[in-house]
Amino acid sequence: MKLTPERRAALTSWLEQRWYGRVRVPWYLLLLSLLYRIVNALRGLAYRLGLFHRARLPVPVLVIGNLTLGGTGKTPLTETLVRALISRGWKPGIVLRGYGGSERGPHRVQPADDAARVGDEAMLLARRTGVPVAVGADRAAAGLLLTEQAGVDLLVADDGLQHLRLVRDLEVLVIDGRRRYGNRRVLPAGPLREPLRRLQSLPLRVVNGGTPEQGEWPMQVQPVALRELDSGTRHPPEMLRGQRAHAVAGIGDPERFFLTLDELGVKLQRHPFPDHHAFRAEDFAFGDSHPVIVTEKDAVKLAGLTLPPKLLVLEVRIGVPTALIEQIDAALRQARRS
Repeated sequence: MKLTPERRAALTSWLEQRWYGRVRVPWYLLLLSLLYRIVNALRGLAYRLGLFHRARLPVPVLVIGNLTLGGTGKTPLTETLVRALISRGWKPGIVLRGYGGSERGPHRVQPADDAARVGDEAMLLARRTGVPVAVGADRAAAGLLLTEQAGVDLLVADDGLQHLRLVRDLEVLVIDGRRRYGNRRVLPAGPLREPLRRLQSLPLRVVNGGTPEQGEWPMQVQPVALRELDSGTRHPPEMLRGQRAHAVAGIGDPERFFLTLDELGVKLQRHPFPDHHAFRAEDFAFGDSHPVIVTEKDAVKLAGLTLPPKLLVLEVRIGVPTALIEQIDAALRQARRS
């Protein structure tokens, strides 16, 4: 049975209260968590024993992922690293699953595609970076498509940490600095996709917000503009300080977006939706004339909808230390030589 957006949002809220709050986790989630760990362990063992085939591609592979369910900032970090690696002489391509889209792939994202086919993250990365992007349930096949058709010399996998079929040369873990690992339990009793012992094999860790712990690199999200969706006119991000506005977000962690707007002084009415939500015109029918603010990721899904006249997109940029980029660049060059 397919859940309505309202029921999905309610279920997400119920789970997150147990994952990140002090609400007791029910026994049946603990049992399902045990089964999840057993299945994942057997799957990993099958790959290590060679029972499942792993694909090595002819170019270095950089995987950017997380250990928790939901948004940690993988896609904006992917964009930032891709731009930095281009400036250092690489010709990267991006592969990702294409969540929220119907395309099973492998499929190279085309200008005529939309988020309903290839997913919102793929559309955003293709438009923002200008590099070849491919989606597919099989990330290795998507990567091979780009090496054969687009002449890339590096593949960056957005959210590929648990995609064991794809052999990788370097992994970057993105951590939610506000919520960290929650109750440290594995799905569905907690937010973890894998047990925390996986950290032992992930030395490159980037923390989105909060205070980095020892060995972690900081990542800062900086608002740079409020852009009018229809005209493209850009305004200072503080333009709505002290004013009322609706904030709409269908991302992995809507509260992160809302808190950013709080810091800009906007008097918000929050409207959270599930990640990859397919928006409808009625989602924006608030019955008043207050401005509506959305994320860049959600903005790529709004074509063809009847929208409020004052719809603004919050543009952000990601800041990471130059030393981190240099370390990644050096590791990838070493992988290319070996």
